[in-house]
Parts: sequence; C-alpha cells; structure tokens
Amino acid sequence: MEKVTHILKLSVGTEGVDDLAEWQGSARARGPDGLPRHVTRMWPRREAEILNGGSIYWVIKGLVQCRQRILRLDDQTGTDGIRRCAFVLDPVLIRTSPAQKRPFQGWRYLAPADAPVDLGGRRASEEALPPQLAGALADIGVL
Repeated sequence: MEKVTHILKLSVGTEGVDDLAEWQGSARARGPDGLPRHVTRMWPRREAEILNGGSIYWVIKGLVQCRQRILRLDDQTGTDGIRRCAFVLDPVLIRTSPAQKRPFQGWRYLAPADAPVDLGGRRASEEALPPQLAGALADIGVL
C-alpha cells in the first residue's frame, strides 16, 4: 500500500481563502490547460506519495485555512533556463479547520495524521473568522 503525503505552503500576501481563489483565477496563476499551479524551485523527492492523493495545504495569515488536491507535477523551465516544478492543482479550494503554523521558507511535507480536517457541510460555506480570532480559538481547542 502506497503512502500519501501532503504539502504545506505559505500563501504569502494573501488575506484569506477568497483572495487565494481570486489570485488562482487570474491568467498569471494558470497554466496552458487552465488549471491553477504553484511553481517552486525544488522538485519533491516524495513525488509518488504526493501524487497518491496528496493535497497542498495553504497557510494564510499564520493559519492553515484550506487545501487543494495536487493533480500532477509538471516540469517547467523559466525564462532564465532553470528547471522548476509546477504543482498543478484542482481548482476547488476545500476549507479546513484552522490550525496555527509558524512562518517557514519554501514548502514542507505534511503527514495525513497531522493535516487539519476539512470543514464539512454548512461550515464550509460560512464566512471565515478573522485570522487572529480563528488562531486564538484553535489554540484553546475550540476550532
């Protein structure tokens, strides 16, 4: 049985899930196939585990707030001639229960057991709490 591994990534400059969705809807964030992608310098060594059902969990304002399924990894060469990895993503953003994360550089692997749970039903469509309040509630175990 193959393992599944997720990716944890900061969404720098994003104010919330809606802001991330708006950015990913722009032509600049989409590839030739119309799917959103996140381009990074490093190619993951655990590619098979990521492609076995992994997601990218987005940290926005210090909290994991949503995830997207990773559909594939594309080779992408920049205008500088350097090979990069494009995480090709499902366009659907799935809200998760908020979980605080300290800032970090690049991306990190995230074990499924450590991943925040998806918000289901009505909670997924509710307006998000302000990040500071959601973080405080997550700290005390309310969210």
